[in-house]
Amino acid sequence: MTEVMAQELPGLDAGLFAALSGPSLADEVIAEKPVSIVAASESDASCRLVQDTLMSPMFRIYTSDDVVGVELGGALKNIVALAGGIADGLDAGDSAKAALVTRGLAEISRLGIAAGARPLTFAGLAGLGDVMATCASPYSRNRRVGEELGKGRRLEDILAGMDAVAEGVNTTLGALELSERLNVDMPITRLMARVLFEGLPASDCIPALMERPPRPEW
Repeated sequence: MTEVMAQELPGLDAGLFAALSGPSLADEVIAEKPVSIVAASESDASCRLVQDTLMSPMFRIYTSDDVVGVELGGALKNIVALAGGIADGLDAGDSAKAALVTRGLAEISRLGIAAGARPLTFAGLAGLGDVMATCASPYSRNRRVGEELGKGRRLEDILAGMDAVAEGVNTTLGALELSERLNVDMPITRLMARVLFEGLPASDCIPALMERPPRPEW
């Protein structure tokens, strides 16, 4: 979004913009439960301003100059949450979901790094932290959509019954387009696109992933 703002507000210094991301489920923020997130900007002064303005005893803010990584982590984690929800809906088990989330984090990290992000950002709050919260929480809209898909419901019916937005649905197409442009392999994202937009039954996801050709982890 900082790129969009820079395009729409030409002439403004990019350092004026800061992005906030990290595991911060809205219901828990409102309930004043402890939350830690990241403020990212090209300008250290902007990061510090956000930190000084918003930080409180229950709302801790770290700073980063990796704007690309923080923004992509916040967007792409929703795709992993859709997949994690499908695993829940299929009752695939904790081992399967752990593997799925780990491999999902690996592929969104690959895309982020190819787009210019730093690898360590995806091991931090805007990467691993946000993935953990979004894939596990009952408050997660994207996880809930995935769970309902895993139970066999149609995407149109699921979305029609929601009063909030599951950003991961549209993000999946954007991520897939970016991955093709940057030549990054994203099998989970590609599979999510088939489930969401091509009618692939969610029950086909497990064999589609488990029966891929063997390869090293790294």
